[in-house]
Amino acid sequence: METTTTIMGIVILIIVAIPIYFSARSSAASKSRILNIKKRFNPNHPEDFDLTESINNKTLTIDQKNNKFILMNFNPNQQESIYVDLNTISSCKLVPTTDAGSDTIVKIDFDFQEKETGKKIIIPFYDFDDDRIKQISVYQDHQFAKKWLKIIQDSISR
Repeated sequence: METTTTIMGIVILIIVAIPIYFSARSSAASKSRILNIKKRFNPNHPEDFDLTESINNKTLTIDQKNNKFILMNFNPNQQESIYVDLNTISSCKLVPTTDAGSDTIVKIDFDFQEKETGKKIIIPFYDFDDDRIKQISVYQDHQFAKKWLKIIQDSISR
């Protein structure tokens, strides 16, 4: 009786421990990748990027003191990181693109305008073609982008 209970306890422990282990390992790898990107754009002080948030394979980080912004896209189809010095930007807005004849959002971009030249810098944030679960994450991404738009605009206006 005690042997059976012990074996069942060990099996349950293994069933619980394996997913926790892989989750922790994945999280550590993701944090390491984000830190390496921060170091690439600010080698001496990557910790200056004081606000960092992630959602659906995208990570946004901002150095609020020095007005630097990085958007990291870890989408399997298109991995990229885009750096913007907000000191050179006069405005930022969110540009959702809808499907022709419907309200379905197929693309969301950040539209930055440079102070000196007036040139627009368009940074893609959400693309329907890259969305694996089609239209389920668009709402979350859109709300997340709106939140970050406010954070970016607040940094620009300082």
